Amino acid sequence: MLLVASRIALVIAFGAAGASILYLLWALMAVRAFGRLRGVAGTCGEPVTILKPVCGLDPGLYGNLRSFCEQDYPEFQVIFGVRDRDDPAVAVVERVIRDFPGRDLSLVVDDRVIGTNLKVSNLANMYGQVKHDILIVADSDMRVDRGYLKAVTAPFADPQVGAVTCLYRGSPVGGLPSVLGSMFINDWFLPSVLAALTFSSMRFCFGATMAVRRGALEEIGGFSALASHIADDYMLGRLVADCGYKIVLSPYVVENLVLEPGLGALVRHELRWARTVRSVQPLGYTFSFLTHALPLALILLVVSGFAPLAWAALALALTLRIMLHYVVRATFGLRGLAAPWLVPLRDLLGFVVWAGSFFGRDVHWREQTFLLEADGQLAMKG
Repeated sequence: MLLVASRIALVIAFGAAGASILYLLWALMAVRAFGRLRGVAGTCGEPVTILKPVCGLDPGLYGNLRSFCEQDYPEFQVIFGVRDRDDPAVAVVERVIRDFPGRDLSLVVDDRVIGTNLKVSNLANMYGQVKHDILIVADSDMRVDRGYLKAVTAPFADPQVGAVTCLYRGSPVGGLPSVLGSMFINDWFLPSVLAALTFSSMRFCFGATMAVRRGALEEIGGFSALASHIADDYMLGRLVADCGYKIVLSPYVVENLVLEPGLGALVRHELRWARTVRSVQPLGYTFSFLTHALPLALILLVVSGFAPLAWAALALALTLRIMLHYVVRATFGLRGLAAPWLVPLRDLLGFVVWAGSFFGRDVHWREQTFLLEADGQLAMKG
């Protein structure tokens, strides 16, 4: 019986390691294919309202907010929103507004709550000042260049497009935890999304950029429909798609400044992300273990008793994984030095977070702890 069990374990380990190697090959092709789309854009030119919910001092906050006001675009409005007049971000927003006297910029301070997702409450409070029919929501830790609005609004030339979203690349602004956090975005998130989209259409958005027609937003029930969901970006895309609109992934890539104060903060952040994805895509997330090629190759090595074929699988997985590290850097224009020596550590940490996400429903967000329900809704803990 023990012999049979060991053989079954060996077959499973070989199958999982083999599938993960195939995934790396597919991810390499998907990233390169996306790279060929970069810079391809049409024109739309419709007036735009940008909603910027702000809470606290994100790294580089002034530069992040300023970048959305420097757009080479004919007509746009920027609304900043905070929930607390004593929030230190207020002074930064007011400085940005002073620095652009000719722009249509405003600040909304309102602590009204419509659900457990306080970011969505912030957006709902800002909505009363919206002037235009295309809305763009972008997180406060994102930074863009002057061509952002032209690129993101271009797909709206097609009246069937209801929402547009953007990928984002990580740029570390701290020590090792920040580097590992940015590698999670660049080396795992970006390739896995692009690989998955070769098999399915876009039906979700990312918080880096959620551009939506005002009519489509109102058709799904406005921001109130997202008010208690942790994955408000995912739900916005899904609900708009359910109404029959197209969701488009723009070739534009937003920059995300990553600052993780320590390894503990990094793990809590990634656990929140992992449990969020598991709550909205339980089956897909469960099988995402196949994207962790190096840990699976190590498991195979142990299960096989360090067989030569297992060593070969590990070498191939490591080679492809480092190739992906460099291809992502080239495709997405990542700055700074490459860190291939951190790839094994990054992948082992990612696998531990994936496994740990199945044990518990707590998520830590903005210094609060919530319970994550099975349908992705947030409940206050305690």
